[in-house]
Amino acid sequence: MSEKTIMTPDDIRRTLARISHEIIERHYNVENLILIGIRTRGVPLAHRLAENIGRLENTNIPVGSLDIGQYRDDQNHYNYNQKPVVGKTIIPTNIESKNIVIVDDVLYTGRSIRAAMDAVIDLGRPKSIQLAVLIDRGHRELPIRADYIGKNVPSAHEEKIRVRLIETDGKDEVIIIIPAGKNAVPTEVNR
Repeated sequence: MSEKTIMTPDDIRRTLARISHEIIERHYNVENLILIGIRTRGVPLAHRLAENIGRLENTNIPVGSLDIGQYRDDQNHYNYNQKPVVGKTIIPTNIESKNIVIVDDVLYTGRSIRAAMDAVIDLGRPKSIQLAVLIDRGHRELPIRADYIGKNVPSAHEEKIRVRLIETDGKDEVIIIIPAGKNAVPTEVNR
C-alpha cells in the first residue's frame, strides 16, 4: 500500500474559506442557517465553517452534531450480528423552517447522506437541506450530490480516502491510500 497526500493543512483552510463564501452567497440572510456535522469528522468541519461565516457576517451560526448510526441501511452489510453503535445527536436550536447545511468529510456512495437526511427530517421540517463535503470521490449508489464541494477526487473503489483533522486526529491532511500494484491517483484533480 502507498499513501499520497492530496490536501495539506493550508489546502484544507483555503477550501473551507471558499466553501464558507459559497454558503454566504447562496444564503443572503444567514439568520436562518444551521450547520449540522455528521459524526465524526463532519462536526469539526461544520464548526470551522460556522466560525468562518460568523466572522464574515458578524453573527453566530448554530452548529449541531448528528449521529446517523441507527439510520444506516448498510450498517450490517458485512456483519449481520453487529448492532449499530449510536452516539449523541445534538442540535442547538429548533430546525423548523430553517436552512440546514449537512457537513461531512467524504461523499462516496451517498448512503451516509441519505441516513443524515432521514435523521434531520425526524427532528423537524426544515425549509431546505443542502450538503457540504470536503471531498467528493464519486461512485454514488443513490441520486445524491453535494451543493458545496471542497475537492473532487477521482478514485477507484479499492482506494481509501482518509481525512485527518486536528480536532480528531491531531493533524490536518487528506490522503489517498492506494493498494499495492495499483497506479497512483491522477496528479490533476478537479476542484
